[in-house]
Amino acid sequence: MNPGPGTIVDTKISRDELFDFFLVPQSVGQGTVTPTHYNVLEFSTTLKPDHLQKIAYKLCHIYFNWTGTIRVPAMCQYAHKLAFLVGQSLHRDPSPRLANLLYYL
Repeated sequence: MNPGPGTIVDTKISRDELFDFFLVPQSVGQGTVTPTHYNVLEFSTTLKPDHLQKIAYKLCHIYFNWTGTIRVPAMCQYAHKLAFLVGQSLHRDPSPRLANLLYYL
């Protein structure tokens, strides 16, 4: 039996020294659902952790290229798609001006 969509685990199997959680964003009709592991690098907001987890879940529903729910928030999927397309299209080294920036993220 798979956990339902929106299931969040942030205790027991998560790390004590980090703010991380596991989220099951979608249901599967066949096989086993795989939760997505989130690591929050900086949490300097007045939001409660529960609200951040709900936002992550809701952002998995707004990807326009798919009618259902995806495993990661939409902006992460868009960034992945853009990086793939740039990697396939541009066949040259990146600009030296980008050397000290996180351009690959």
